[in-house]
Parts: sequence; C-alpha cells; structure tokens
Amino acid sequence: MKDQLIIFDTTLRDGEQSPGASMTQEEKLRIARQLERMRVDVIEAGFPAASNGDFESVRAIAETIKESTVCALARANENDIRRSGEAIRPAARGRIHTFIATSPIHMEKKLRMTPDQVVEQAVKAIGWAKEYTDDIEFSAEDAGRSEIDFLVRIFTAVIEAGAKTINVPDTVGYNVPTQYANTLRTLIERVPNSDKVIWSVHCHNDLGLAVANSLAAVLAGARQVECTINGLGERAGNAALEEIVMAVRTRQDVFPCDTLIDTTQIVPASKLVSGVTGFPVQPNKAIVGANAFSHESGIHQDGVLKHRETYEIMRAEDVGWGANKLVLGKHSGRNAFRSRLQEIGIVVASEDQLNHAFARFKELADKKHEIFDEDLNALMSDEGVTPEHEHFRLLASRFHSETGETPQAELTIAVGGKETRTSAQGSGPVDAAFKAIEAVAKSGTELLLYSVNAITTGTDAQGEVTVRLSQDGKIVNGQGADTDIIVASAKAYLNALNKLHGKLEKLNPQL
Repeated sequence: MKDQLIIFDTTLRDGEQSPGASMTQEEKLRIARQLERMRVDVIEAGFPAASNGDFESVRAIAETIKESTVCALARANENDIRRSGEAIRPAARGRIHTFIATSPIHMEKKLRMTPDQVVEQAVKAIGWAKEYTDDIEFSAEDAGRSEIDFLVRIFTAVIEAGAKTINVPDTVGYNVPTQYANTLRTLIERVPNSDKVIWSVHCHNDLGLAVANSLAAVLAGARQVECTINGLGERAGNAALEEIVMAVRTRQDVFPCDTLIDTTQIVPASKLVSGVTGFPVQPNKAIVGANAFSHESGIHQDGVLKHRETYEIMRAEDVGWGANKLVLGKHSGRNAFRSRLQEIGIVVASEDQLNHAFARFKELADKKHEIFDEDLNALMSDEGVTPEHEHFRLLASRFHSETGETPQAELTIAVGGKETRTSAQGSGPVDAAFKAIEAVAKSGTELLLYSVNAITTGTDAQGEVTVRLSQDGKIVNGQGADTDIIVASAKAYLNALNKLHGKLEKLNPQL
C-alpha cells in the first residue's frame, strides 16, 4: 500500500505575503472553503500574532473548516504561540506551526542568539504549543543553508519535546534537487526517532527549482509538501500545489506515495486565487495556464487527433478544465442563484447582500446569455464591499473615444450618498475614467497595477479588471467586472477606493 503524501497549503499565509496579494477575511474564507473542497490535508490559515485582523481570520477559518486541519504559524516565542493556540481553539483539528532560524547567518545577524540558545528556545516553544494541541510542527528557518550537525541536534531536541512534523525549508530558494534530497536523506538517517515524525519540505522558487526540490525530497523520504495555489508567494513564489500533486499523480511509477487531493478542483481553485489576489496566471503555466492543454504545432495536433497520449500525459478534465458547466441564465430564480453560490463555496451573509447580488446577476444576464461559475465568482468578488459600505458608487457613465480626438469620460458617482457628476480627458478612455474619479475622490493614491482578463470565452465575455492602489504604504486590490471593460475599470478603481475609505483591514502582515 502506498504512503500518503500530505498536502500542506500555505496560500493564505506565505502566499499572501506577495506584495499586493493581501486578502480580507471574507476572501480568505472563500479560498479556505475551496481548499477544503479540494481535500487539502492542512490549511495554514495565517499568522495570528501579526495583527488582530489575521487573528480573527484564522479563528473564523478554524470555526468554518471541518475536514481539513487548520494551522496557525508562530515564531518560537510565548506570545506568538498563545495567540496561535487561541486562534485555532475552535478547529475540529488544529495545528501550531512554530519556527526559529537555524543557519549561521540568521542566528548571528537576525536572532543574535547562540546555537545553544536557539535549541533551548525551540524546546520551550514546543512546550507552550502542547498546552493547546498535540499536532505541532517545527520548522528550522533557512534549513537549506544550515549546518547538518546543528539540524540533527535541534530536530532531535524538538522531537523529544513533542513535535510531530519536522519541516526542512529552503527559505531562500538556494538548494538544487540532488543536494536537497541528500539533506533530507541524511537527516532521516541521523536523527533519532525520525520514523516517529512526518518529514516536511517548504521550498521557495528563487532559482525556479521549488517544485523540483520538493519532488526530490519526496523521493528521499519527505511525506509532507508545503505549497501554494499557482505558486503564489513573496519574491519568486513557492512550490506550486498543482504541479506537485499532478507530478506525483501522473508518475505513480516513480513515486512511492500519492495525495488525497480531488484534482478536478485544481482549476477552480487557481481561478479563485487569481481573481481574489489580482495575480493573473500566465498562459503557459503548467496545469492551470490557459494554454496548458493547447496544441498549436501541426505535428502535435495530428498526433493528438490520432491518439491523445501521443502528446498529452494527463487529461484536461482531470484537473478541472471544462468542468464549469453553464449553470444559470436570465430566467433563473433567486433560489437557483443562491443554491449555485453555495455549491461553489460562496456564503451570502444576509438577505440584503443576496438581493443586491441577485439584482446585479439579472443585469449581467441581460447582457450575457451564458452565465458560468467564473462569472459568479467575479460578480461576488465585486460584492466584497457591500452596498451599505460603498462610499463611492458608479451610477452612470459615458465615454468618448475617436481617432484624432482626445478621449473623454463623463461619470455620475454617488459619494457618501450624494450624486456627483465629473468628467476628464485622458490618453485613453480608461485613463480618462480614472482621472474623472480622482477629480472627485482626491485620494492621492498611486496606481501600482492595472490588469484586464477575460473571465470566460466569447465576445460577450465579461472583462475582469484588477486595480492595485497604494496610499501611505497601504496596498489594496480593487476588482470590477463588466461586459464593457471601461465600465469594469471604473468599478475596479472605485472598489479599491472603497476599501481604502472603509479601512477594510487587509490581513497580510507583510513580514
């Protein structure tokens, strides 16, 4: 019988540390529900000591998720661990993940602690964590650049203290597969009671080797991989969950283990995370990219038509492509709308929110004959700022763009409930729309990102626009969707301004 490879998803913690990828509590809950639907074993929900917002979001996820283990991250100090313990208290299954740096450069320059002090602090941390849960994970930060003898020493101590999972992270993406596999193999051989714990890996992608290193470690004995949807993460990102899972599943002739992941939920998870964070997936991204199963070459097309396996090593439908069927149309009622939202993991908080969302759904159905799950996700992302919290709201718009003429935007915006008309010229209609909004808002923000993506196929597809604004060091994403991309752009800009105005706390500690 094959071993189980535990999938530890850290999209909501390490992935969220990408600048601009921060999420509200409601967005975190939506992603957590999708991860549970995908049968992820462990969901690292956040870093409770980082902020009150992060604490509350971890606690909300712990209250909501029933099938997956909910994990909270903590530095190896008492305050962090007690905050994590309180945050996961409501969980059906809770884990505390504590860490301390072990590389010479980190101990000397960052911690300013001796190796003896680091070992002593790590053992204390396990003791504090045991007051809340028996499921304790210990990470040696920057293990990829740590000395093997010291890793053996500290892992021996924390296992004796009660750690059940030992994580060997390549924190700065420095390792290469052969070296990393040898490190895992050596540790498993030399650490006493190594067979009593789960060995885990957490790889960053600075050299583009995060997935390769993780898989090499699995072959060397690791049975947990820490990864994120779409490889999201700070700097060059983390190991991509979808690539780890499908590599192991596709190459069962090589790997002595398999995951419990429902792979048909991979593409929906990818699209949800991309939509929430505003980080588009590149078309040639493995597994979840739009071109991942496309064949342009005539030779390839001919081969696939004759026999699919000539050029395809897995089926697109196995990872969720083509699974989002047509669900609703202009004649669909409220109950059908509510039921479909529940099926795709979107919880509507109140009847007022449902009414507002349903009215917008009907408007969309008048413009677009076929409504897909992606459309509903976009529509509900637009609902992130509920009507009662909308300080800025687009009421009407008129755009003029003509060859040889300066583009112009005329908008009617509700500002604090008061109707205001504004207009401006720009280098294009979108630029004009943003300038018209700023003439009223006077926000003083800096535009960091403007991105447009088609949500579904067809000329009547909605355009989903992401706008990233920075104000006094605070970064927010605004989303807007419409069959008119200029209207979608204005909605996205106003959505971001509403988040800044309403001070909806983003949960990213940016540590």
